Amino acid sequence: MYYFFLVCHSAIRWFVLGSLIYAIFTAFSGLRLKKKFSPKTNAVRHWTATIAHIQLLIGMALYIQSPIVLAKTTDGLGSMANPHVFFKYIHISLAVVAIVLITIGSAKAKRMQEDQAKYQTMLWWFSAALLIILIAIPWPFSPLAARPYLHSF
Repeated sequence: MYYFFLVCHSAIRWFVLGSLIYAIFTAFSGLRLKKKFSPKTNAVRHWTATIAHIQLLIGMALYIQSPIVLAKTTDGLGSMANPHVFFKYIHISLAVVAIVLITIGSAKAKRMQEDQAKYQTMLWWFSAALLIILIAIPWPFSPLAARPYLHSF
């Protein structure tokens, strides 16, 4: 079951990134061009948050099953470049913070009255979350914990 969740988590990361980038672009263009906050834009906001929440749930399932997280380390926190430290503390913490930012941004944008305020709220909260997610992802070139761009079955 662990490997299935790992492959899903790896694949859904691209949907999270794609939906966030699309939502940020939509918010930026809506703000810049003073567009009306349409039902389509509202759906983009909603589905971006939903995809991020699904990713978090899969990540939590992975976290409680992960042999890396469950392994006992003898050096405490040790080196921050240690994969055990990265996945046990850094990755999960940054992921939760990013999803909280997406959730707050989505909820605030939903409740705003003015269209420009909705776009601005989406732009700032989702951009902050994207930045944190980009830091939290174990990219193949990461000195903290290198993983492939996509795990396969």
